[in-house]
Amino acid sequence: MKKYLLFIFIAALTLSSCGEYQKILKSNDPELKYNKAVEYFDKGDFMRASTLFDEIAVYYKGTERSETILNYLAKAYMGQKDYYSASEYFKTYAKTYPKGKYIVEAKYMIGYCYYLDSPDARLDQTATYNAITALQEFLDIYPESDKVPEAEKLLEEMTNKLAYKELLNSRLYYNLGNYMGNNYESAVITAQNALKNYPSNEYREDFEMIILRSKYQEALQSVYEKRIERYRNTIDEYYSYVNEFPDGKMRKQADKIFNDCEKVVKD
Repeated sequence: MKKYLLFIFIAALTLSSCGEYQKILKSNDPELKYNKAVEYFDKGDFMRASTLFDEIAVYYKGTERSETILNYLAKAYMGQKDYYSASEYFKTYAKTYPKGKYIVEAKYMIGYCYYLDSPDARLDQTATYNAITALQEFLDIYPESDKVPEAEKLLEEMTNKLAYKELLNSRLYYNLGNYMGNNYESAVITAQNALKNYPSNEYREDFEMIILRSKYQEALQSVYEKRIERYRNTIDEYYSYVNEFPDGKMRKQADKIFNDCEKVVKD
């Protein structure tokens, strides 16, 4: 019985709330809508807040309140996890009020929204590239902001994600081997480009090992005329690996490849 009464109470409260909201929507009083939008926002009802702010944005355009409404709108869409719309509102704010009172936060939030919208590394990384661009711009413009450490952390994370995507690609090429062409060469090129484009990424050792293993496979499967040259190239790559990672997690595997190559070259 208590549960039933509680259900009736909640249902009545919900209907009452919906009725009040519908009356506000039909109202021609922008001040009422603004105050209620702020009230909904403070309660965490971001959908109703954004709807009301959207309705009155045109009315207050060009006024001092317009700046505040844009800021509320961007944050209301953040609250709904609609990060793309939020980023668009933050960008509109930054363009409209380049010296506004919320400009530092808005510039940071543009990058943060793209960061939150960045998908798994296996998917399209447009949002990730946008996040990197926006965060780097923020760091360049506001090097003294208290958000700098967080922005640098996000920037590093996004850079590592792009590097990881290239790592997946290079592993795929390696696993394809000589299927329909020399995929070992593609694995080497992809890994080398990743090391060049993302020099501080956290997968450097993995890239170096893929290069070493790919060159070793090329040597193993090489025609006789190129065999010795390719084994020597693999040995050179081994030294490149151990110089950077003398205590690397894949050192034993690298040593085995080196010993095999050295034996062939000496013989």
